[in-house]
Amino acid sequence: MPDIFVNYRTKDEDSTATLIERDLSRRFGTDRVFRASKSIRIGQAFPQELLTAVRRSSVLLAVIGPRWFTARNADGRRALDDPEDWTRREIDEAFQSGALVVPVLVGAATRLDRHALPAGIARLADCQYRRFVNRDADSCLRRLGDDLAEAIPHLAEAEARISRPAGGTDESREEDGRGDGTVVRARDYRHEQSGGIGNVGRDVGTYINRADGPVHTGSGTQNNTVRQGGVEFHGDGNSYVERGSVSNQFHGKRGRDGRQR
Repeated sequence: MPDIFVNYRTKDEDSTATLIERDLSRRFGTDRVFRASKSIRIGQAFPQELLTAVRRSSVLLAVIGPRWFTARNADGRRALDDPEDWTRREIDEAFQSGALVVPVLVGAATRLDRHALPAGIARLADCQYRRFVNRDADSCLRRLGDDLAEAIPHLAEAEARISRPAGGTDESREEDGRGDGTVVRARDYRHEQSGGIGNVGRDVGTYINRADGPVHTGSGTQNNTVRQGGVEFHGDGNSYVERGSVSNQFHGKRGRDGRQR
């Protein structure tokens, strides 16, 4: 369901309407912004699609350029004076449905004169407008988006969801890929390290910070030799003897015959 309906006249500022729609779609999500030539699918009945989209939208942006007032039908009449003119009908429908209606005056377009408008949409002249100038397009688009996010709270919520990093936080990210073609999943964790060793793996493995002596971070046997003066001490890192050796078993209980149970 769209939140923003972009209303424009094809013979006036259709290119500006496209620019506005694309920027707002990027910011709030493409499904939340309706523009007829983008949003109506092939084969669908456009009159019903247009009216339904207007009625469901929270805001209508009426993009108005210098030819908006003067554009004429095939019979030579001013298009705006035709009750069946779609630009006029969409604005009228938005007022009837209670949508917020925002005129977007493009370039040299002057402020609206209610006396020059059909009775059904004369109040368009009283609506607070925004101006769009091509040479300052980025600033104009940013301000328009900010105003819409402030006026329609769920648009701000949609923008927050779109801009949120994958995974939901800045503390972790997932990466795929390994050189041998195997796909792996890993999670990186931030930590303060100062002279530490070991590694941080999936679900946080082993990490030792500021080790000052021999450290064993893997599996297997560790034998250390320490020299103090002319004497050598040998051991497995826990016990040291001057002569001979010490061997510790940690894998399970042994019976009196020395077999492991």
